[in-house]
Amino acid sequence: MSGFKSDFLRVLNERGFIHQISDPEGLDARCLKGPITAYVGYDATATSLHIGNLISATMLHWLQETGNRPIALMGGGTSMVGDPSFRDDQRKLLSVETINTNIEGIKKIFGKILRFGDGQLDGIMVNNADWLLKLNYVEFLRDVGRYFSVNRMLSFDSVKLRLDREQSLSFLEFNYMIMQGYDFVELNRRYDCILQMGGSDQWGNIINGVDLSHRMGGNQLYALTTPLLTTSSGAKMGKTANGAVWLNGDLFSPYEFWQYFRNTEDADVVRFLKIFTRLSLDEIARLGALGGSEINEAKKVLATEACAIVHGREAAEAAAETARKTFEEGAHSDDLPTIEIPRGDLEVGVGVLAAFVQAGLAASNGDARRSAQGGGLKVNDATVSDPKQTLSLADLTDDGVIKLSLGKKKHILLKPV
Repeated sequence: MSGFKSDFLRVLNERGFIHQISDPEGLDARCLKGPITAYVGYDATATSLHIGNLISATMLHWLQETGNRPIALMGGGTSMVGDPSFRDDQRKLLSVETINTNIEGIKKIFGKILRFGDGQLDGIMVNNADWLLKLNYVEFLRDVGRYFSVNRMLSFDSVKLRLDREQSLSFLEFNYMIMQGYDFVELNRRYDCILQMGGSDQWGNIINGVDLSHRMGGNQLYALTTPLLTTSSGAKMGKTANGAVWLNGDLFSPYEFWQYFRNTEDADVVRFLKIFTRLSLDEIARLGALGGSEINEAKKVLATEACAIVHGREAAEAAAETARKTFEEGAHSDDLPTIEIPRGDLEVGVGVLAAFVQAGLAASNGDARRSAQGGGLKVNDATVSDPKQTLSLADLTDDGVIKLSLGKKKHILLKPV
């Protein structure tokens, strides 16, 4: 269904967020009747969300912008079990203290994406530990567990893939989908929440909640998932050589975040502008029409707008200026990512290849050597011609750092301590 009448679904559809909806006509009709409440759940497996989570968080933003109420559900309870979806092994069990620390880190991003308060349409942040940790196990099995079919649960792709690979699925993990389904019913009871959204890998878990409400004689609930993004070249969105693209600046700096989007493939620019920025569709169409080298200007706009949402406008513009100075003037800036290195190491000398590996610009000495052979490694903007070169205190610039560059776009400062 593409001709949605409600503002919410029309905006999501136009911007490329919709993969599946359990009942498109029914949800569209319900949205037309007045404000709805919808939620996305986030397990506290790290101190920050990553770029994949930004997609679902942005759906909550558009939900609120079109006159509805968003709920950001923190998985304080479900994180104690861990989602087994599409994994070959069980997640590491986290302590309550670790989970609570992670939740505090995750909360930081939502104040920048949603409007919270006491108003009718202001966002709500809740923690499923508030009800899951208070459940009586036997009563829960009788009142809720009896509605779940093991046969059906085994048919979900997220479970089948694990079993097809002959990897064990613990009873603990098997309970995760029951807990997530119950979350949906509980949020409907407490907040009249009728829609759960998430990535397409969550479809089975979300549908469990829709079915559970029906079987328990509850309200009509709905499921909506967004596509799992891959780049045009087929790579999974949100991964770098150094790991995930985190949303918290202490794990992935604003400059790194800006640069990640600046390196977007040409074919992905329009799609990412629709998903990761708040620009109008007309402006996105204008940027998408730029051809040749001008597409790089559209990439800079994408990088700055996406960075502004996550890190604020000032940090985004500072990152853009750092990039301009670095690439156009050949200078380096204190805003570039910096890695500390023991001063004693530089006193005795550090192999240049090892330095690039330590900085995360190469996966191994062999990888760095191949880059050097192609002229892709630079120290203080000078091409590395000798892979046996060592770095010492004599290589420090007037600013007291050593600038390492891989190609034209990746730069790290080494700072002795």
